[in-house]
Amino acid sequence: MKNKTRKGKKISRRGFLPILGGSLFIPFLGLGSNSINDTTISKKNEEYQTLLKPNGTTVKVKVSTLNKSKVVKKNISNKSFLNWLGKKI
Repeated sequence: MKNKTRKGKKISRRGFLPILGGSLFIPFLGLGSNSINDTTISKKNEEYQTLLKPNGTTVKVKVSTLNKSKVVKKNISNKSFLNWLGKKI
């Protein structure tokens, strides 16, 4: 009987080429799952509207939030609005 241990043997070309070919094929295995990721990405990419605060900074607000909001009083000035909020001018 022959001793079949591979301690001193190197990998031959015949043994190395299938490993090399298989490793080049690995990136193509995960391409079929893009349809699931498209729905989660579309939920994250909701429309935002940029609003200006009285101190000059900007805020991004979802359009759906603006549509759900209710109007307390129309045509109010900035001074009276800030007083209503409890901010000092």
